[in-house]
Amino acid sequence: MLFRTVLIRLLTTVITLFGVAVVVFTLVRVAPGNPIAMMLPPGATDEDIANLTALYGFDKSLPQQFVIWLGGVLHGDFGTSITLRRPVSELVLSRLPATLELSVMALFIAVALGGLVAVLGARRRNSATEVGLDLTSGAVLSIPDFLWGLIFVLIFGVLWPVLSISGRIDPRIEFDFTTNYYVVEGILRGRFDVVGSTLAHMLMPAMALALPLAAMIAQLLKQNLKAELLQDYTTLSRVRGFTETAVILREALRNAALPTLALVGVQFTFLIGGTVIVERLFAYEGLGNMAIDAVINRDLPLIQGIVMLFAALFIVINLAVDLSYTFLNPRLRHG
Repeated sequence: MLFRTVLIRLLTTVITLFGVAVVVFTLVRVAPGNPIAMMLPPGATDEDIANLTALYGFDKSLPQQFVIWLGGVLHGDFGTSITLRRPVSELVLSRLPATLELSVMALFIAVALGGLVAVLGARRRNSATEVGLDLTSGAVLSIPDFLWGLIFVLIFGVLWPVLSISGRIDPRIEFDFTTNYYVVEGILRGRFDVVGSTLAHMLMPAMALALPLAAMIAQLLKQNLKAELLQDYTTLSRVRGFTETAVILREALRNAALPTLALVGVQFTFLIGGTVIVERLFAYEGLGNMAIDAVINRDLPLIQGIVMLFAALFIVINLAVDLSYTFLNPRLRHG
């Protein structure tokens, strides 16, 4: 049963990726404007435009362009950036580590903060503390991530300037990166000044991304915890002398966390999508910031490459969450 489920999920993933490729390619190519003309100086002749159009394959029919592009994608070739004149795969992979590190840090903050609030709310259920936490979570959830970013910039960048509001690392730090995973590489090479500076630059954008997700996690996990605390096995634990906090952490939290796992996985994909605006706001050198530049410059190959990578991340993460949920839930595993 588990093998069949995995096979169906994998086939669905392949079909979905193909559908995304068709939609992205079509939308990008039918959008108004001529990117080739934008590349050339004002005095360029029709012959110059024709030569460059042929070079990028824009003189062929749309189906022919799609087949050529898809064939290249299947071999890892996403084309060449029109504006940067470098392979799209090289450009995308150079920025991906920054976005992944930012997203993982935001997810870590959201899970830790949301879990803490949920446990506290369940521990103080039916009290003024729970009501206060619910109201706070609702208020936090009503504010979008980019607005949280603006609030943090105003507070910690202008009124009380204790954090950097732009960039990914202090430019005065000299370090020869080889992977672009600054935090991981800094830890492995014992350069904790690199780690500290990178985390300090990520803190505000990560918090902006994390707060709405933390509020969602807190609300869902608290409701699940309250339901579990009414079950017979938690009552038995209390009779055996466990404190209420121990019952929550040792007994109820494990079962209550399972439904929350699906929410975290799905929302993590939206969190990665949210980096597009937040990275721009903080001038963070990630994939989202590059995506906006590509759209402004109508760099079609780069837009296609970035969108396909985002889509692949969304689909793979959802696949991993589905499979994890199936594996961890005995009723789905054997049903």
